[in-house]
Amino acid sequence: MTIESPIFSVLAEAGDRGLHVAKISRHVFNATNTLFNPCDLTLIHEEVKAYLAKNSKGYDSIFERVGRGVYKLNPHSAKAAQLLLQFADDPGEQNQSPPPPDERQLMLF
Repeated sequence: MTIESPIFSVLAEAGDRGLHVAKISRHVFNATNTLFNPCDLTLIHEEVKAYLAKNSKGYDSIFERVGRGVYKLNPHSAKAAQLLLQFADDPGEQNQSPPPPDERQLMLF
């Protein structure tokens, strides 16, 4: 089970304030739990807690501990900066208008 991608996306949306581990693990649980692959919330919570604690030790680590049990993406980390760029919306998509309709198509109404 890969929990990295849901954690990165949740913390990218959370911003500078960060999120508590319980909320992060709830988001990961909702992202990974399926009908055919049921998961245990306590197991996912322990995995998320261990993963965040392991990857928030150094200055250049991916995550930064803001408070007791609260984590955010580390702005000093090069990998976290790359992840923020990956999860950010593409500004080019918002400015594009839909293509003009084909004049040869028949109008139904």
